[in-house]
Amino acid sequence: MFPFKVLGASPSGERLKKIQQSAQYKGGSFRNLNPTEITLHGASMVKMAKDFFNRPKNTAPDSVLPSVATDLKSLNFDAPTVVWFGHSSYLIRYRGTTILVDPVMNGHASPFPFLVKSFAGSDVYSVQDMPPIDMMILTHDHYDHLDYSTIRQLAPRTKMFYTSLGVGAHLEYWGVSPAAIKEFDWWEELRLADNMSLTAAPARHFSGRTLKRNQTLWSSFILKLDDYTLFLGGDSGYDTHFAEIGKRYDGFDLAILEIGQYGRNWPYIHTLPEETVQAAVDLRAKMLLPVHWGKFTLALHEWDEPIRRLVVAARRQEMSITTPMIGEPVVIDTSYPVAEWWDR
Repeated sequence: MFPFKVLGASPSGERLKKIQQSAQYKGGSFRNLNPTEITLHGASMVKMAKDFFNRPKNTAPDSVLPSVATDLKSLNFDAPTVVWFGHSSYLIRYRGTTILVDPVMNGHASPFPFLVKSFAGSDVYSVQDMPPIDMMILTHDHYDHLDYSTIRQLAPRTKMFYTSLGVGAHLEYWGVSPAAIKEFDWWEELRLADNMSLTAAPARHFSGRTLKRNQTLWSSFILKLDDYTLFLGGDSGYDTHFAEIGKRYDGFDLAILEIGQYGRNWPYIHTLPEETVQAAVDLRAKMLLPVHWGKFTLALHEWDEPIRRLVVAARRQEMSITTPMIGEPVVIDTSYPVAEWWDR
């Protein structure tokens, strides 16, 4: 029997009233800053089917991915530390505070367990490996960023959920207390502690877990930890918002940006690797950590094409990048893994 709860719930009541007051909400749905086609105009189903049947053979790795075993409960560095779990899931640890971003730890990125399965070796970290979570940040409601079973398992060990407008409807439907949910519109800032703040910012994407799209917002986030500033990109196509954010915040110590799952039929909602490097330049980032690859096949490119293209583009643009294995800590200003582990 299909578990319909995995689909989530639509915003209603006071949540819907707040959504309707958002500058991003027009004509019954959320909009991007600039007109954005989800699928390229003129891209026919016949052409897309042809692309699918002519896709490369190695859209998934042919061997188990390497990883590093890190005790997440004992991470204790003086600077913010990031541990990537593949795709867009990662943990940030700083001075006793644990932040988890877009966790998907159920072995697949779809409402059906037999579709969009994770690569061998990419699920070495499970819900049970997670320490108690002070903050869970959820950028938007797509299945590869918001997972029902992961949320259900982690909710009892998570103090607060921070997410985009409307996404809280899914969380409440799945049993999360309304008091533990804070939703953001773009440019809303919340002071979390004397040394910590979180701000939602624009992204160029879309949302939806059913056929009805854009009833919830999608966001990037700016996380300030003392004098450190991190950009948590979520999903986004390239646009002018990266330069605007970089100007507002005068640069970032680390930008975590997507590089994979792009396609010629949807060029505006995901960046090409070369565009990701330009986005990092626009953000005035000191270091780029590429995510949204290395776990699921959601597009028709070779599984490691995004990172190979990114390395070339970063060298050309003189942008510093770090390329950790799954589980390998990145410590700001201290440790930036650079081994090309995918090239074996």
